[in-house]
Amino acid sequence: MKEINELNLPENLHYTKDHEWVRIDGDSALVGISDYAQDQLGDIVYVEMPEVGDEFSQGEEFGTLESVKAVSEIYLPLTGEIIEVNEALEDAPELVNKDPYENWLVRIRPADLSELDELLSVDEYLDMLNG
Repeated sequence: MKEINELNLPENLHYTKDHEWVRIDGDSALVGISDYAQDQLGDIVYVEMPEVGDEFSQGEEFGTLESVKAVSEIYLPLTGEIIEVNEALEDAPELVNKDPYENWLVRIRPADLSELDELLSVDEYLDMLNG
């Protein structure tokens, strides 16, 4: 396991207390799990994703990650509609372990960008991890 100071935590992302991240990309947003989350889970062997067109509220479970250690729910950081699922993860879920930021989980069309104010900056996320 990595020490907190060894984690890759990009500053241009917003983080949740449940270890997801979101990055606004034009009129959509990419969602994935943090380096901390993938490190804690260990080797990810299966990813269960929603369908394109599914809609979720902020904080609602939208899928699961299964590792050799556990099954973990993943929650949507912003209310929105799923407009793309990273299909590469169906055949190669371990890509999340290699780079959890390059290998995002879903792309959403956010319903309300003001919800970003409820998420954590990289400094706030680090403070929570150091808790």
